[in-house]
Amino acid sequence: MLLSSPLPSYRSGTRFLSILAIGLVVASIWFMTFGVKGNWDFVLQLRGKKLLMLLTVAYAVGVSTLLFQTLTHNPILTPGLLGYDSLYLLLQTITVFALGAVGYTRIEAINKFIVEAPLMMAASLLLFRTLSQNSYGDLSRLILTGMIFGVMFRSCNSLLQRLLDPTVFTVAQTSYFAQFTSVKVSMLCIGSIIMLLSFIWIWRLRKQLDVLMLGRDATIALGIDYVRLSRQLLLWIALLVSVSTALVGPVSFFGLLICALVNVCVPNMRHSLRIPAAFLVAALVLIVGQFLFEHLLGMQGVLSVVIEFCGGMVFLWLVLGRRK
Repeated sequence: MLLSSPLPSYRSGTRFLSILAIGLVVASIWFMTFGVKGNWDFVLQLRGKKLLMLLTVAYAVGVSTLLFQTLTHNPILTPGLLGYDSLYLLLQTITVFALGAVGYTRIEAINKFIVEAPLMMAASLLLFRTLSQNSYGDLSRLILTGMIFGVMFRSCNSLLQRLLDPTVFTVAQTSYFAQFTSVKVSMLCIGSIIMLLSFIWIWRLRKQLDVLMLGRDATIALGIDYVRLSRQLLLWIALLVSVSTALVGPVSFFGLLICALVNVCVPNMRHSLRIPAAFLVAALVLIVGQFLFEHLLGMQGVLSVVIEFCGGMVFLWLVLGRRK
């Protein structure tokens, strides 16, 4: 009886992923071919780049949030609490303040990423010291320190914004909100490579991630180097967040929305199911949402605003639900 009990869960998990994968394929074909008239080569090339961008962002945001919640053992936390989004916005304002509007617009996306990604990873290592210095500490100090850094970054960002010329500020403001319409080809190549490498690494450690959900003491008792695994997770989280922000901009609550849907829908908590489910659900939400805004609403709105609003509502629902 004990040996046969996992089988229904496994079969239901496989069926669940199959349904999501079929839905993603149908949505992708629909997104690529809907309303195409005239030059198919041009339209498919343009939409293909946008589709690849949406898939890359979906993986980066969904998986990074899932890893962060696994590390913190809390379903209402996101990497944004460590100040990644605030640091990204501060870097954009500093760049505009130093180079001006013309100099900022001339910077290639790949060059910005080369500078911003190491800074975010260095911030992760700096924050991790609050955990590793005390062998009996937990992640609460790490999260609190990240929130303090986030407030500090936002305060510095507000100060620099007040010093900017209004015309220059409008240029910087374009990077403060996520944009799913423009495609940065150079970043797509880098993002795809990082996505593939991170998936290989995370998939190899999926069983250790299952153990990590049991808590710090249980993880150490089962022979896993908790400090090393946590440090690696934070570095990958920072890198994935850097990819998503470099491609579309900051999306604070999108990962929370996706992980909430995954936690409700998946039949078990194994990462062999949750990791691909997070990617598939995130990709479906982005592709269907972008399709609706482009073809049915005529771009009369911003997808990122709707996603952030829904994610914020989910956050409030999770917090109020946990209090009951």
